[in-house]
Amino acid sequence: MVLDNFEEYDDPVLYDKENEFYIPELPFLLKWASKKKGTIIDLACGTGRVTIPMSQNGYTLIGVDIHKGMLKEAKNKSTNLDLPIEWIEQDGTQLNLNVKSSFIYSVGNSFQHFLTNEAQDQFLSSVNNHLEHDGVFIFGTRFPSVEELLQPSKEEYWKTYTDSDALTVDVYTISDYDSLTQIQHYTTIRKYRNADGKVNEKRTHINLRYVFPKEMERILSINGFEVLHLYSNWEESPITQNSTEMVYVCKKI
Repeated sequence: MVLDNFEEYDDPVLYDKENEFYIPELPFLLKWASKKKGTIIDLACGTGRVTIPMSQNGYTLIGVDIHKGMLKEAKNKSTNLDLPIEWIEQDGTQLNLNVKSSFIYSVGNSFQHFLTNEAQDQFLSSVNNHLEHDGVFIFGTRFPSVEELLQPSKEEYWKTYTDSDALTVDVYTISDYDSLTQIQHYTTIRKYRNADGKVNEKRTHINLRYVFPKEMERILSINGFEVLHLYSNWEESPITQNSTEMVYVCKKI
């Protein structure tokens, strides 16, 4: 992964404020976990958004991430909850966990952080090497729809929320898609409004790679995977041209 592409994650507390309680993947992952035995590996686990509730449901988890700060926050939370999760700081393209699993997953559109063909291949090869025979790998990524890729390169309103300090936060984004690299360059602008109406602004940047369905099919095949299922969301809806996500269930071959 590109080490200078982490601005969006350099404040783990802010990340949790905005994302911790959003876990649409959980029922789907629990269903697949019930079919497998042994340790489950969560790749690009971040602050444990999904790792922790998976562990709370009785499964043995290893959480892996390259970002030291996110892992520290994850460990603090699991320690407070007395959950026996093993947290490991490693690059997903160079995994060396000394364990094989029948079930590995990576959520939160983490696949988009692998910005080059080489990085994608290295990541999938690393996953394959850590899967048992017939093991399952599940991951999600954004669907490269026209609406998603060709957003205007100007500041656009996204959402508003109230953070734990009772500040109103208006969130805006700016995006610029590079068709040659298939990378979307995002700027997220958070405008914090206090009770007096004063606004403080924070900007973060991130680059995300998009992959088209037929391209993904080829990438998975050459890295030793068979696609068992492709859905448009975690509720198992079929993929369509109007989808916003792609959820892959793959088997090691």
